[in-house]
Amino acid sequence: MLKKLKREVCALHMELPKNNLVAWTSGNVSGRDPGSGYVVIKPSGVRYENLEPQMMVVVDLDGNVIEGELKPSSDTASHLYIYRNRPDVMGVVHTHSNYASAFAALGRPIPVYLTAIADEFGGPIPCGDFALIGGEEIGRVVVESIGASPAILLKNHGVFTLGADAEAAVKAAIMVEDVARTVWLALQIGQPEEIPAEAVAKLHQRYTNVYGQ
Repeated sequence: MLKKLKREVCALHMELPKNNLVAWTSGNVSGRDPGSGYVVIKPSGVRYENLEPQMMVVVDLDGNVIEGELKPSSDTASHLYIYRNRPDVMGVVHTHSNYASAFAALGRPIPVYLTAIADEFGGPIPCGDFALIGGEEIGRVVVESIGASPAILLKNHGVFTLGADAEAAVKAAIMVEDVARTVWLALQIGQPEEIPAEAVAKLHQRYTNVYGQ
């Protein structure tokens, strides 16, 4: 079932350790199949180097396991809450990447200090409230606080990113950590200035509609 999506989701998991976004078995990627509405997600507590496509777990939007011999990620309920409330989202990623999670530990959003933030996120990267792991509480915070951004920090926790597919969500997770690191470095030197909102809107429009092939 959903062999192509399983291969994609499994391969995208490899991008997380490759880009230093996770440690050991933390973090996860999920993707929603547009036809069936089923979600493919990482099994809980399995090391990345041991993951194989057939180990991915297929669940429905109510959390019922449709296919898979392993338990799904402990974040599954939050992923599913996001999917149920954001029909435009087809991919979700969760990481504890160091620099972004440092801002999350302080409960601080990341302002638009860089054109890269304007390009990718179209505004500040927000920080939502603290929520416990295991249920759908984190998903509720994501939906309530993320706004139009593809990324959000969760206070005292880490990062969630959303995308039109799983690859877009992984890209956003990589970009969050990249800009968080640069902003942290800038803050060691001094206090950067935010880019004006009008310029942010122009940069985001260009990046979204003009940049690339």
